[in-house]
Amino acid sequence: MRLAAGLFATALLAACGGGGSGFVSSGGMSSSSSSSSSSSSSGGSSLDPPGTVPLAMTHVFSSLSFQAPVDLLQAPGDAAHWYVVEQGGTIRKFDTATSTVTDFGDLTSIVTYAGETGLLDMAFAPNFPTDARVFLWYTTTISGQLTSHLSSFRLTTGNGSIDLSSEQVLITVNQPESNHNGGHIAFGPDGYLYLGLGDGGGSGDMHGPIGNAQNPDTLLGKIIRIDVTSGSTPYAIPAGNPNAGNPTCNLNGGSAPCPEIYAMGVRNPWRYSFDASDGSLWIGDVGQDLWEEVDHLAPAGSGFTGYNLGWRCREGAHDYNPTACGTATNLIDPVADYDHTVGTVITGGYVYRGTAIPALVGRYVFADSGSGKLWNIAGNTTATLQVQGGLATGLEIVSFGQALNGELYAVDYASGGLYQVTAP
Repeated sequence: MRLAAGLFATALLAACGGGGSGFVSSGGMSSSSSSSSSSSSSGGSSLDPPGTVPLAMTHVFSSLSFQAPVDLLQAPGDAAHWYVVEQGGTIRKFDTATSTVTDFGDLTSIVTYAGETGLLDMAFAPNFPTDARVFLWYTTTISGQLTSHLSSFRLTTGNGSIDLSSEQVLITVNQPESNHNGGHIAFGPDGYLYLGLGDGGGSGDMHGPIGNAQNPDTLLGKIIRIDVTSGSTPYAIPAGNPNAGNPTCNLNGGSAPCPEIYAMGVRNPWRYSFDASDGSLWIGDVGQDLWEEVDHLAPAGSGFTGYNLGWRCREGAHDYNPTACGTATNLIDPVADYDHTVGTVITGGYVYRGTAIPALVGRYVFADSGSGKLWNIAGNTTATLQVQGGLATGLEIVSFGQALNGELYAVDYASGGLYQVTAP
């Protein structure tokens, strides 16, 4: 199974011209895993980012293994449980004290799962369980058309699992290709729901004269921000969004710049997070031919006109196709990037705000699922840092999870195991 997954990954990356999805394997758990704890340090090498804090990846909840896990999260106010999102369409809940696993949701009957498609993420309502809604981003097929849905679901009475009959589809996006489905969803400190969408797939943002990421009339290649707690149906547009007032694009796009857009010019944002200290947004955006990137955005203030992270004009901090990307201006360069001799598929992480590793507080932790490397950089990094070195974890880290106490965990797609970021 591991060999087959590796061959699939090679074909996929070649077809994409480099970076593929936010995960590398073909789907399904590998029988040969990197399940042992990693205790090697990332410190001490001149190739590591400045100020690198030595880290290790420690195998935790070792009796548990999951099928193609793509995210790990806790519900607001509940430190006693973790939820694991499995790409095939299931969500598992387990007790941190006993490791007892229960089923929280099963969307296998509606999810299209192959390669980069499937159930890709989940978010809890900010005041869950008072507002007993969960939000899911998944791929399905409607009349032969591959389609992504952002939907809300409520829980069943009694057993606390997702009630499929309660689905309210908020956003529908037709996917022209089977890759670059994006899919991270999270509530920001402003209470709004953020969703990252890939550029529609293929290679080089190939759809339309300037691609999708620089086209303001589509949600593809964007990070969007919507209000799902005000009671509006299907959602309201935050007043600070740049195109607020235009007709919504919740059905594939529109004829005017989409009011949902918060940031444009992303290729396939695979995992982003908000710093619990200052509310800034950190994004891992998967690259094309040469460069993977980390973007850092300050919270939107008064007079906010939106962010443009540059794809397909730029790949990382480097020109990609500047003559065929529209009239984009004020492009924002990443705070870090690295080339494909270092890694091939970035996985965005978190700014560490735990207590177990004091030296790591305020540093951003991220990984590359293709090379298995792990890095940490200063949270006040501004000029683009070209990252090298890194801790060779031997894992296929496709997502991080931040516990309510600020400690960081990660999922290994290859083995289905869970790991904690620790001191060596």
